[in-house]
Amino acid sequence: MFRIRNFKQDEKGATLVEYAIGATVFLMAVFAVLEFSRVLWAHNALSDAARQGARYAALHTPSEDTNIKNLVVYGNTAGGTRPIVPNLATTNVQITRSGDFSVNSGTVTVKITGYQFQFVLPFMPNSINMPEYATTLTGESAGILP
Repeated sequence: MFRIRNFKQDEKGATLVEYAIGATVFLMAVFAVLEFSRVLWAHNALSDAARQGARYAALHTPSEDTNIKNLVVYGNTAGGTRPIVPNLATTNVQITRSGDFSVNSGTVTVKITGYQFQFVLPFMPNSINMPEYATTLTGESAGILP
């Protein structure tokens, strides 16, 4: 007599293995997209912070450098406890003035240097060095009231 072979019993667990492989690839792709989005957000936030600091510095005297650094790091001149980007500190901000810094003369440059972006996923590297963000503007009023 012929014996009918049951293929379903021979393949027990195959679906589970296929699901595990597929889910692993899918979840790694999703988390990679999320981490890339965080890096892009940090890049945009740092670039905007340097621009905002340079605009403020172009209107104020060198005696207000602490306020400029606070504005770049915390988003306001009074300072704060939470930086706009995690792990950003006032030590990452450099302010350079050149020429005779007065009305429509001389320039001010605000740079964010040495920022380390921290990843949260274990299969990624711990951190990466972000590039230097710098903005240079001409002195507008340099603290002189009309």
